[in-house]
Amino acid sequence: MTIIAGLGRTLAATLIASAVFAGSAMAQDASEEQIKAARAAMDSLNATAQFDGILPQIAEKLKGTLIQSSPNFGEMINKTVDEEALALASRRADLEREVANIYAKTFSLEELKAIADFYGSPAGKKLLQSGPLAAREVMKAADIWAAGISRDLAVNSDKKLEAEISAQKKTEGEAPKN
Repeated sequence: MTIIAGLGRTLAATLIASAVFAGSAMAQDASEEQIKAARAAMDSLNATAQFDGILPQIAEKLKGTLIQSSPNFGEMINKTVDEEALALASRRADLEREVANIYAKTFSLEELKAIADFYGSPAGKKLLQSGPLAAREVMKAADIWAAGISRDLAVNSDKKLEAEISAQKKTEGEAPKN
């Protein structure tokens, strides 16, 4: 169940990212009630938190590039890029609107309400918090299980094949080779 939840969140993030780049053509048909429900679902999922670091990361990368080419102006570059980044921070609301529109178009009003209700509940919050850890542990258990199955399949098949080959050679009159 936790793997499915993790995959669902990954799918949601993928949908968000691809829709942001695809434009806002989908946004035109969503009602205000759908948008409101979508925002509630997004909030309960913390769906856009993973994008919080984008602007600061871009600003830091730009500062590094500019300082590398003009090291004598480091202080000025830092100040200017920080000011410009702060000026662009309000555009974060554009992403929130786009994501809300994507959710509103992807899920029905009832589904959005159910998503918000579940992920807003203690169980939903715990799933969001502990789901990735549980998914990693499940994958470890599956890897260990697969390794054991692989080993046992090889050993058991080898034993059975050796016995059958040995029996076949005996019936053909050959001495078995070990």
